[in-house]
Amino acid sequence: MRRKRTTTGAALAAGALAITGLALAPTAAAVTPDTATITADCGTFGGGEATLTATQDGTAATVTVKSSAITAPIALGADSISSTLTFVKAGGGTTAFTGTENPAMAAGDPVTVGPLAGTVASGDSLEAGGGSLRMTVIGITITCTATGPQSPGPFVFD
Repeated sequence: MRRKRTTTGAALAAGALAITGLALAPTAAAVTPDTATITADCGTFGGGEATLTATQDGTAATVTVKSSAITAPIALGADSISSTLTFVKAGGGTTAFTGTENPAMAAGDPVTVGPLAGTVASGDSLEAGGGSLRMTVIGITITCTATGPQSPGPFVFD
């Protein structure tokens, strides 16, 4: 009987340690800043200020792009825009975020694409300036380029 109590006690102690470990586990990694703005030129499709919102969970990251200065040329259904947002990495190279996520938009509505998914490493510093946003809508490709660096600065991932 004593052996059974010892085993039960050990199991309870292990369970308590596991629960304590979960409570003290670090939260998901964060990106800083989580929101930045850029000014973009989309050629004949317009241009102006856009807001980029980034999230991170480990090596998975997303970015959503919203702009009231860039508008939908026609009514668009949900998830009908294929987008690739390319950032320039500090130290060289690029990182792309891709997806087909977007809300339904009426002609003239502000454009929103994302969340676009990408993969990051701890310490990655990504800047939209020098990169581009390529959107394909009903077979027409629209390329927007940043006309300067993003503000307040690049996204830095934990």
